[in-house]
Amino acid sequence: MQLTKEKIIQDFKMQLHEDFMIKNDEATADERFIALAKQIKCYVMPDWLRHRAEIVKEQKKTAYYFSIEFLPGKMLQTNLLNLGIYDLVQEALSELGVDLMDLVEAERDMALGNGGLGRLASCFMDSLPTIGAPGFGNGIRYKYGLFKQKIVNGYQVELPDAWLSSDGNVWETKKPHAAVDVKIYGNVYLVPQENGDLKPVYENVKTLHAVPYDITQIGFNNDVVNNLRLWDVEIPEKYELDYPTLADRRRIEDITSVLYPDDATREGQSLRLIQEYFMVSAGLQTIVTSYAKMGLPMAQIHEKVAVHINDTHPAMAVPELMRILIDDYNLEWEVAWATTTKVMSYTNHTVLSEALEKWDAGLFKEIVPRIYQIVGEIDRQFVKTWAGKVDASVIDHTRVIQNGQIHMANLSIIGGHSVNGVAKLHTELLIEDVLKDFYLLYPEKFNNKTNGIAQRRWSQIANPGMSALLDKQIGKGWRSNVHELSKLEEFLDDAAVQHDFYQVKQANKQRLADFVKKTQGIDLPIHAIFDVQVKRLHAYKRQLLNVMHIIKLYQDLKDDPTLEITPRVFFFGAKAAPGYHFAKSVIKIINELANLINQDESLRDQLKVVFLENYNVSLAELIVPAADVSEQISTAGKEASGTSNMKFMLNGAITLATLDGANIEIKDAVGEDNIVIFGMDKDAVYDHYARHDYNSRHIYETNPRLKRVVDAFTDGTIPNTQYEGYEIWDALISYNDEYFLLEDFDDYVAKQAYISELYKDKNTWQSKAMKNIANSGRFSSDDTIELYAREIWGIL
Repeated sequence: MQLTKEKIIQDFKMQLHEDFMIKNDEATADERFIALAKQIKCYVMPDWLRHRAEIVKEQKKTAYYFSIEFLPGKMLQTNLLNLGIYDLVQEALSELGVDLMDLVEAERDMALGNGGLGRLASCFMDSLPTIGAPGFGNGIRYKYGLFKQKIVNGYQVELPDAWLSSDGNVWETKKPHAAVDVKIYGNVYLVPQENGDLKPVYENVKTLHAVPYDITQIGFNNDVVNNLRLWDVEIPEKYELDYPTLADRRRIEDITSVLYPDDATREGQSLRLIQEYFMVSAGLQTIVTSYAKMGLPMAQIHEKVAVHINDTHPAMAVPELMRILIDDYNLEWEVAWATTTKVMSYTNHTVLSEALEKWDAGLFKEIVPRIYQIVGEIDRQFVKTWAGKVDASVIDHTRVIQNGQIHMANLSIIGGHSVNGVAKLHTELLIEDVLKDFYLLYPEKFNNKTNGIAQRRWSQIANPGMSALLDKQIGKGWRSNVHELSKLEEFLDDAAVQHDFYQVKQANKQRLADFVKKTQGIDLPIHAIFDVQVKRLHAYKRQLLNVMHIIKLYQDLKDDPTLEITPRVFFFGAKAAPGYHFAKSVIKIINELANLINQDESLRDQLKVVFLENYNVSLAELIVPAADVSEQISTAGKEASGTSNMKFMLNGAITLATLDGANIEIKDAVGEDNIVIFGMDKDAVYDHYARHDYNSRHIYETNPRLKRVVDAFTDGTIPNTQYEGYEIWDALISYNDEYFLLEDFDDYVAKQAYISELYKDKNTWQSKAMKNIANSGRFSSDDTIELYAREIWGIL
């Protein structure tokens, strides 16, 4: 694409006039953003159409990434960067008296995900076109996403996140001509045909009209454009009689309203299940129809199509593809099954059994009766295949239907050709523990693909100061080949370079401090250590251990008002699931502890605590570059991978971590002197499980310093938290501290003290920070997705 500054200015003015009938000096930031975004779409469209035509003409095998979440955040800067016109557009707008960052501020985060799962999916969407691979996303166009988090009196309050304007999303293109129908509910029975086949007959079904919205996914400086397809539900006129009341219509509209409806009720469970089938069926119908146009045998669809199941939410892709092949294209079961298993692959994202989806068989049968029949047959055939070949207990543990429940992870594993974990330790745990019976049956299916991040976004966009400094020191090659960051190794002991990186970090800290001052009225000392833990609030991620250390520091400072410590600012950002009561109690504790500490002048600004509400991608882009310490403190063996650890590493934070998830691989990359490791490893944790010998009450009663910290939850130290404090005390003592906070506490405190001392030596600290930056290229999602493309999907 050949663009000039003059052309951009001309197009921008024309777009403003066309959309709003106004001139630039009359326009608001929102109007300018919309005009610029539409202008960019026009620039991208020829490459988008050309690339799609090439895929069709050359019949290229294409991967389809099915995910219940995508978390792209804002798209303006990413699109400009990947098109190679960021600086040019910035200069053009500047000539018009417009600051590009004002337009960036005007854009809303696309609320299509929650945390790491959705952000990973979006990183992969960025990397697929960048490596030139034909790979499309398939998800849901949520109108409200998860929720907008507000903190009221210290409590999390969930509000609708109305990110999607009445005019829709400027980046999307609606495709009503490509809409499909999805059938739910009703009765399905099989009628014998003359040739002996069984044909399903549907009665009293409800029909959902699925309408696709496509969003371009632009490769980095290579003219490759892929597609993210998001599905919305509509009620066309021909189906109006199926939904005669306003309440009926609202129930249908709710299918694409929110991510993760509260599943504490049967109604919420039904909505989740319908969402998952809606997304899967709509996507697969479109994919199969597209393949059918090639005129190739349907039994060979796996040669042109790969479907990836990202976590268990899209697991119904397995029986849905079977339904389409058998019912719509008349394939025999054995042929359809052989084809389906070659099409499907699955990423497992958890070792927590409660996170592996299971559905009540009765509910499943009620909502998707034909899929229930097919799942029943998959289960029967699986048992038949392995009966007499392995121990009966192995079959019982691995079959899809067990004790009146449909096990979606089991369905994903049995119904595909690949199962991957997302970090070396995680994959080992899957093989050795969580999925070991499946590994016994299908060792050839298991492989590891350590997660990565779209480093362009988390360096060039999120941290322009650091990016400019890297350009100066090692040249600009790293912007295209992130592995060139290793050149920074040559400057680790260069005091002048260390000073420059320190100044960049201080500027980023000031930017975050200014934001906190503006939004919360809290003054933060930027010479303090900025210690950050931002991630989903969950007991295994152990935000509570962080809180306990803060209480310990507070008690030390109150005991001795003359005590001098290295000043600390502790940042938290986290959403708790609406039904997760314990996590909400931790949020309340953090906020009340913050109020206590931040208002205590006797602490002399040596200790501050900040909870940043409504943590999202845009907020992460502000926080991550400012962090000195990255808290990755989950119980060893519980975190599958983590990706925030990689973002912080790239931006020169020192990781404080357990040997969990990708922390192990970060340690391997930077060396143990450039990461701070504490606590039990996976083997020690599993030894406790095996021996059943963990006794948190004994630790509590024999460790006076720890006892005092734990008692602070109930002795009135933290105001306005009596109920929450007792809930936390009980979790730690009465219910035996499920995630071993008490055992790891002393080592955590000791390593935090080490960090405080280390930070005083600015040169050494900066050398370690630069070492992390220099070795962060190892965690590029471009590399990760290339492994998926070559080793799992076969699209390169």
